[in-house]
Amino acid sequence: MQRVIEIEKFEGETSYENSLRPSLWREYIGQEKIKQNLQVFIEASKKRGESLDHMLLFGPPGLGKTTLANLISIEMDANLKTTAAPMIEKSGDLAAILTNLDRGDILFIDEIHRLSPAIEEVLYPAMEDFRLDIIIGSGPAAQTIKVDLNPFTLVGATTRAGMISNPLRERFGMHFRMQFYNHEELAQIIAQAANKLGKPTHTDAALEIARRSRGTPRIALRLLKRVRDFAEVNNESTITLHRTKLALDALGVNEKGFDELDIKFLKLLIHSKGKPVGLNTIAASLSEDEGTIEDVIEPFLVANGFVERTPRGRVATRKCFEEFRLTLNEGLFS
Repeated sequence: MQRVIEIEKFEGETSYENSLRPSLWREYIGQEKIKQNLQVFIEASKKRGESLDHMLLFGPPGLGKTTLANLISIEMDANLKTTAAPMIEKSGDLAAILTNLDRGDILFIDEIHRLSPAIEEVLYPAMEDFRLDIIIGSGPAAQTIKVDLNPFTLVGATTRAGMISNPLRERFGMHFRMQFYNHEELAQIIAQAANKLGKPTHTDAALEIARRSRGTPRIALRLLKRVRDFAEVNNESTITLHRTKLALDALGVNEKGFDELDIKFLKLLIHSKGKPVGLNTIAASLSEDEGTIEDVIEPFLVANGFVERTPRGRVATRKCFEEFRLTLNEGLFS
């Protein structure tokens, strides 16, 4: 079952997302510190006539890593080539991608933490010396052929920076952590996207969607699209606060951005009355795999102080108990 506040992309959603993505640097809202630093680095690289240094973008999914890479390519007046680590199965796959890059091109690799060690070994000389070391043959007859590459910029994106090997991480000259967005930033993104959709949103309606979007633009745009459907069916030319609340309540997304799965997760922790609950226990109880819980459900809840990760498991915080109007000595099923 897919959640309307699911952070991962839905099948067939790419063209819709692309149509709402900013195409100009000034249209990119949020991540101000990263943008300010990048503007300096981009300008310096252009003055020197060099490729931008390799960079690593990391943080929870849906925060705009792909969009940022696209805007960097526009600012650098360079072509952007995109791929995902799971699609690079053999060293020959990576060699084919790298040898087809023109001077100054930007290569965006999503989920870069999923590259195999063998692929990483091919990538190291490519990143450092713009060179491929290709081994032909095996055993005593093996030969190494060096292939020069055009200078390029690798932009790696990951939701799990801790899973990237140290040798690969150290070869990125710039590391940027993407932060969750505040309500005002999300409201601007929503208003901008609503105009592109031809269904302007009232300021208070945009803020209401923002409050329920878990600090994530991808979720905000998805909720906007669903609210637009409700407004369309009711023959409304704009998105009002009244219609927004009715639509989001109907979708099961509450004022904090929690849906049924989040509430089940939090209630499970509350039921333990402050005792840590192991990840495998949570996964079994929710019928979800551990990776989904770590990458999709937990980041927002941890970042906003509802859940604490400990070596022994997950613990509901005081804020979590207060959300359900309980004390630490109470449980939902006491």
